[in-house]
Amino acid sequence: MTRWILVCACAASVLLLGLGMAAPASAAWPERPIRLVLPFPAGGPTDTLGRQLAQQLQTALGQSVVVDNRAGANSAIGSDIVAKSPADGYTLLFNASIFAINPHLVKLPYDIHRDFTPIALVAKAPLLIAVNRDLPVKDVRALIAYARSHPGKLNFGIGSNGSAGHLAQESLRSSAGIDIVMVPYKGSSPAYVDLIGGRLQGFTDPVLGALPQVQGGTVRALAVTSSKRLSVLPDVPTVAESGVPGFEFHSWYGLWGPANLPKPVVERLNAEITRWITSAEVRVQFEQLGYETQPGTPEDFARFVRDDSALSAKIIRDAGIKAE
Repeated sequence: MTRWILVCACAASVLLLGLGMAAPASAAWPERPIRLVLPFPAGGPTDTLGRQLAQQLQTALGQSVVVDNRAGANSAIGSDIVAKSPADGYTLLFNASIFAINPHLVKLPYDIHRDFTPIALVAKAPLLIAVNRDLPVKDVRALIAYARSHPGKLNFGIGSNGSAGHLAQESLRSSAGIDIVMVPYKGSSPAYVDLIGGRLQGFTDPVLGALPQVQGGTVRALAVTSSKRLSVLPDVPTVAESGVPGFEFHSWYGLWGPANLPKPVVERLNAEITRWITSAEVRVQFEQLGYETQPGTPEDFARFVRDDSALSAKIIRDAGIKAE
């Protein structure tokens, strides 16, 4: 009996020692480079902001953060890579709001709520409604009146099917009770060419993409879809103050890891991102790019994603939007 007690005591000591040794290893994260998957090609707004985030995290964490562009299938290819990666904090996903829209358009190999760990909302990107300069309207109220008197005669571009701009236009069409024609394009650039040339009468795009056209005077800005005016476009009213009370719509960007990411890793990443986006320098920089920040906990971000996904589902269902 004494020998058995001794054996058990030794085994318990080894187990406790092992547990004690495991804790520092977890606390030492990160001990090697981190891969940040960007599920879009290089050069776009998601890639640009994602690379800024990678640089910031690299400085804050003291480890290399390697950007890995895995474009395709409206961000589903890169997202799937992260969903199937080990939950060790060394593979992360930076994606846009299409992440919450995709499930309502196509069959995915993952579940956006079950197979990922929400970490932080990095930025919200209001959209801008622009029209051809020859269209005789100066604000959204006039646009609605014109559309009602010319049903089916206004062509509005869609940068990509199911994009934030597409859903915002569908939401405006429904809210205002107007009949406008949605014309699909493969990206914003060709849509702006046709908007400037008069083949399109309107186009809704994130403010960052619209700014060069507005500031260059090639299109007319009618309104932004944020809840308040933007400092970078102080003279452009919101949709809500222009005849559609309560209207608000954003594209947005966030960070996720695979499901079951360790809580200390999630909290560390969330804290570093919050510190970054609330700094005075970054807030000014973001304002000039038309971005808004909404710091919060990982739980706040999870709720935000669920709410936004539910809103997208309703718009897609009501408008009868189908995958291309």
